[in-house]
Parts: sequence; structure tokens; C-alpha cells
Amino acid sequence: MAGKNQHVVKRDNGWAVRGAGNSKDTSHHATQREAADAARNIARNQKSEVLIHGRDNRIRERDSYGNDPYPPKG
Repeated sequence: MAGKNQHVVKRDNGWAVRGAGNSKDTSHHATQREAADAARNIARNQKSEVLIHGRDNRIRERDSYGNDPYPPKG
């Protein structure tokens, strides 16, 4: 069973990681890169996805660490 997707979102004082459906942030970071690295670690452990939001809150990058239903060949 895959875990919750992890979202990297802008906050007033930096960037945060929040699991999908959670009411509170998992962690806070000074930079988007630090938050993305933390989110990737969680996603690898939970076999879920990372969705990185830009300053405008739109998703700008997406990485999957889960069991993709159709893995690419080669």
C-alpha cells in the first residue's frame, strides 16, 4: 500500500512539506531545495509521490517513488 503523496509548498517564512490530506505541515525549511529533499526521503520510504509547488502554488514538478503501474522498459 502506497503512502501519502508529499507536497512541497510555499510558506511566509520559507517552504514546507505536507502529506496529502494532513492538516499540519510535516516539516519546515528555509529553501525549496531543502524541503524537496526532505519530501523525497519521505516519498521513497512510503513509495509515494512528491509534488513540488512553485511560488504561485501551481505544481511545477512531480516525482514518483512508488510502484508505477506501467514501468518504462529498457
